[in-house]
Amino acid sequence: MKIEIVTTLKRQATKILAELHESKEPVLITEYGQPSAYLIDVDDYEFMQNRLRILEGVARGETAIFENRIYNQVDAKEKMSKWLK
Repeated sequence: MKIEIVTTLKRQATKILAELHESKEPVLITEYGQPSAYLIDVDDYEFMQNRLRILEGVARGETAIFENRIYNQVDAKEKMSKWLK
């Protein structure tokens, strides 16, 4: 992972963005020697957001199972009948 200080980002944003798009390698931006932000490619960000939504859905499903909020097929069809017409 590439690391840049915020001052370098301010002065060389176009160059840093070009390198980011070419390498797809995230850039850690630091301020006063401390991590401040990550700069990532748009496609990578959207991919991660989509993956996160999928994982959150799986987690909700697992929680429902652990809390016994599940239905068999017959009961599920009955509950969803108004949407399945």
